[in-house]
Amino acid sequence: MVKIILKFVSKLIKDKLSLQSEVLISRTVKYLLYLILVVMVLNEFGFKISALLGAAGIFGVAIGFASQTSVSNIISGIFLISEKPFMIGDIVEVNGNLGTIDSIDLLSVKLKTFDGRYIRIPNETMIKNDVTNITRYPIRRAQFVVGVAYKEDVRKVMEILKEIAGNIPGALKDPAPLLSLEDFGDSSVNINFGVWTETANVISMKTELMLAVKERFDKDGIDIRFPHISVYAGEVSNPIKIETNTKEV
Repeated sequence: MVKIILKFVSKLIKDKLSLQSEVLISRTVKYLLYLILVVMVLNEFGFKISALLGAAGIFGVAIGFASQTSVSNIISGIFLISEKPFMIGDIVEVNGNLGTIDSIDLLSVKLKTFDGRYIRIPNETMIKNDVTNITRYPIRRAQFVVGVAYKEDVRKVMEILKEIAGNIPGALKDPAPLLSLEDFGDSSVNINFGVWTETANVISMKTELMLAVKERFDKDGIDIRFPHISVYAGEVSNPIKIETNTKEV
């Protein structure tokens, strides 16, 4: 009987609500049906329902004081479902954990990370902490910082980056690519570079962009800088050459 009613409820709400709302309603109905079934069975065995409810009330008050966190999680779960900051299947980041939303229940959210971990996060934590929804919007920008030597013609470098952005497969023309000077670093002039693409492709797009930049810079002889230190003996002296001697043992 319980299964028949649950199937009826599922058909009734199917495609009318979000997936997490369907799951929550189905589980709530399931628990209520089992509770009614238990009460009916006890009634058949001659238990007085009024006395049972009185005892349950006293027991419920005691449990209530001991389960304030659970109540807070339930209320937070209701807020999450009504506000819908994320849905089942979305990729989110919370407290440094990045993964796919596997389920949203009354007490917690289940997260499956990309390295195969299963994380249970209390709903109250999801409400109180910053949650980044990676897949909320259909497009994202794949970007990184390119550092070139101070001797390079920065305007020319930015033109080359613009050309790369226009030729990379999967990059969107609108919105326009990101090209801006980040700062003057210790060893390089740093340029923000990025293109917009479909959210599902953002990781592979960043990889392809970085490969394209490296190959083009190697071809044109553009120096991608790395942190280094030059030691001088005076203001106009040449850099001091440091040699190490190794002895064969």
